[in-house]
Amino acid sequence: MKQFLFGNSLESVQELFPDRVIQRLLLDEEEIGVLRIGNTFFAFQSSCPHRGASLIQAHINGQGEIICPLHQYRFDLKTGMLKMGFCGDLKVFQTQLTEEGLLVFTQ
Repeated sequence: MKQFLFGNSLESVQELFPDRVIQRLLLDEEEIGVLRIGNTFFAFQSSCPHRGASLIQAHINGQGEIICPLHQYRFDLKTGMLKMGFCGDLKVFQTQLTEEGLLVFTQ
């Protein structure tokens, strides 16, 4: 498992990741999206597994789901599990907020 560190303090992480704004990151060769809601962070593949639409412009609903802008497929932000639609689950990544910054872990 590889880990990537973003920011260098709790304050810098909050500046890098504004609340409820999806940010695009490149981890080696893999592009992902990172979203902060309060002090909770979610990291996920940046394209929908159905047709590859970008999830960087996706909508987040009140149930903690990310909604694909192309066909409105819904995925659970915590687990990546498909909640509505007809495709595979969304790949998600573990995150950990530390005093040194935000860690994102890949498989």
